[in-house]
Amino acid sequence: MTALPTNEPARPRRWIVFVPLAIFLALAGLFLFRLGAGDPATIPSALIGHPAPGTDLPAIPGLVREGKSVPGLTGADFKGQVTVLNVWGSWCLPCREEAPLLMRMAADKRFRLVGLNYKDQADNALRFLQRFGNPFAAIGADTSGRAAIEWGVYGVPETFVIGRDGMIAYKLVGPITLANLPPLRIAIEKALASGS
Repeated sequence: MTALPTNEPARPRRWIVFVPLAIFLALAGLFLFRLGAGDPATIPSALIGHPAPGTDLPAIPGLVREGKSVPGLTGADFKGQVTVLNVWGSWCLPCREEAPLLMRMAADKRFRLVGLNYKDQADNALRFLQRFGNPFAAIGADTSGRAAIEWGVYGVPETFVIGRDGMIAYKLVGPITLANLPPLRIAIEKALASGS
């Protein structure tokens, strides 16, 4: 006996509806795996071994340290002495966490510690420095964010070590912590030991 043809449409296979969900879950899993795979502090910088950008930034108005106005940044600040540049903002929570370590680093007078205040308002920056202390010999106000782009900043905070020759020797992405302070110190010592 043969089956009579019916006019009913063929039923779609039910598993097909799960294909988009399976693809989404696979992509989400891959994204999460890659997100947790690396330490952002180890992101290499294309600027290492190259001259520090010619940064000319104004001072934060009204900022005083040891009775003197704190100057802004100029390209000349990165030649002739070892300089550590910290990119920070008052709105940045990790910047608050690293502030005590920056204050300790500022006590070492063998190098110059300077700041690049990223996309901040002067009043907020002043309040931040009054609350957490000002470790910086000079601070440039980068209100537009243009200078940070020239430095290749991924996010705030970031710290750079610049040798006497004006070349970038080291970059630390993220806040300075007790865990990553030793490699930063090693980079500073290497820069201090090398001639100009």
